[in-house]
Amino acid sequence: MLIQDTILPEVKILTPRRFGDHRGFFSESWNKRSLEEAGLFLPEFVQDNHSMSQEVGTVRGLHFQSPPHGQGKLVRCGRGRIFDVAVDARRNSPTYGQWHGQELSFDNGVQLWIPAGFLHGFMTLEPESEIIYKCTDHYAPECDGAVRWDSCGIDWPLDGITPILSPKDEAAQTFAEFDTPFEFEG
Repeated sequence: MLIQDTILPEVKILTPRRFGDHRGFFSESWNKRSLEEAGLFLPEFVQDNHSMSQEVGTVRGLHFQSPPHGQGKLVRCGRGRIFDVAVDARRNSPTYGQWHGQELSFDNGVQLWIPAGFLHGFMTLEPESEIIYKCTDHYAPECDGAVRWDSCGIDWPLDGITPILSPKDEAAQTFAEFDTPFEFEG
């Protein structure tokens, strides 16, 4: 597995190897032992999520789950193509408010590790795009929150596309209004 750094030191790009032949390919998308041998120690995953977005330009996020149920996520695209984003929301972090965007697709097989304390969102770049992600804590509705997708200075690949949002995401607070529950523990 190839592990790459981003401008946010805790956010990592993971690219599993694919072994292909005339039938297709095989890929080991998660292997705790291999990652630890490479020096990446991730928390235990307790839940897998899978969602599909029908239309190009669907934006989901920026979402978070606050303590004591903060969620780290290992995100990949099972079908189609998305632009996946992490924003550092940890008070007193040297990278507070900075973001990293990464194209994830079925074709490239790239995954993004986003620890708890970071906002997460994505935009679909192809119809019927599926996102599959492992979480480090169970869903806790009382800890669920959102920040407006367009309030963090993210360079979304809109190219004339009007984003498709849920009512929850349309009504979300801006990043400037956000009183983060996360602390940097560097």
